[in-house]
Parts: sequence; structure tokens; C-alpha cells
Amino acid sequence: MVYEFDGRSEKEAVDIAAEQLGLERDGFDVEILESQAGNIFKKGKVRIRVYTRDEAPEPRREAATNPLPDGEFEEKLLDFTKRMIVGMGYPCEVSVLFREDKKLGIRIDSEHASIIIGKKGKNLDSLQILVNVYACRLGHEDTRVILDSENYRIRREEALVRLAYDTGEQVRRTRQSILLEPMNPFERRIIHTTLNDIVDIETKSEGEGLYKQVRVMFRGKV
Repeated sequence: MVYEFDGRSEKEAVDIAAEQLGLERDGFDVEILESQAGNIFKKGKVRIRVYTRDEAPEPRREAATNPLPDGEFEEKLLDFTKRMIVGMGYPCEVSVLFREDKKLGIRIDSEHASIIIGKKGKNLDSLQILVNVYACRLGHEDTRVILDSENYRIRREEALVRLAYDTGEQVRRTRQSILLEPMNPFERRIIHTTLNDIVDIETKSEGEGLYKQVRVMFRGKV
């Protein structure tokens, strides 16, 4: 399931989420939607989106039949995305990748795609956060916008599924836990869900902030 919570800081928002959902802190993943620093005149504000572990990874999607923006909201989102990337010095074209209930995919085509995606997709993730903040300001808080370029999301998902199985097998063989590289909430969900049905393997997220690490552990008889 997906929920949203507000707090004066990320820690406070996360604590509120844990209390209201009745979950331990490692029982859900967090995506920061909005972050406003506080000062002596104004309290800080952080809005987070919480994904509980029972949510499956996002399925692969068919391409949108109409890649052109449909309505003012989509038109503004595509324009904002393009202006933001072009303003960084990387010419690009943007179009609608897919449309789902409360989800919209935006495709970025550019000869600078590798830079726009960044190492492990971190640049793409950062751009995606900004676009989602903009969507909230347009009054669409319930719509999640997903950016992609050169099918990076699908290729990354396939690589993570392979990583999860390979890591699970190594943990079963050595009986030693393995801590994976820092990942965003969506990537961690793929690891958790892939290994969830393996009876002698368990996983948990460790760390603070958007990018956390997944520890894969053996829980069978040693």
C-alpha cells in the first residue's frame, strides 16, 4: 500500500508514519515528495510517500497510444520537464510514455541520455522528484510521475531481479549476510519482493534518507 505523511523534518514524518501504520521503521520504504527547510520565522515541512512491503514492484507497461500531452496538466508537466533539462544544458525531447490510474510516465529522448540518467539512475531520480513536486503544486498530489530514458527503468529492474537471486543463493551457500549498494525505494522494493517467497532468506532496509541499503540474511538452520 502507498501512504503520504507530513512532518517538520524527514525524521518526524517517518516517525508519524511508523506510529500511524503500526510498523517498525524497516517495514516500509520512503520517498521524499517535498522538503522545505525551516528558519526562525517559519517551521520546516517535509512530505513523504510511504510504501509498505506488501506492495509488488510496478509491472511493465505498454507504451502510450498517444505520446502527445492530453490536457493542460500533462502539457505543463512535459513543458516543465523539458525546460528543466534543457536549462541544464542538455537538449532533449519529451513525450508521454504511459498512462495509468494515478500514474503518468514521461519519456526523455536525448543524445545526452547517459548524463541525464546518471550513475545508478540517481540523476533521473532527482529529476523525477522535482517533477513530482511540480505535479503537487499543480494540484495533482495523488498522481505519481515516473521519468524514464532509453528504457533504463526496465533494464534496471531486470538487473536487480538477477542481483536479488544471485545474492540470495550466495547467502544460502555461505550463511553470511550481504549488504547491497544504496538504492531508492522502488529498487529496494524489487529486492524485497523478489526474495520474499524464499523461506530461508529474509531482507531488511538499513540507513537513513532516500537511498538505503538492503541487507540479505539467512534465516534457516545453520
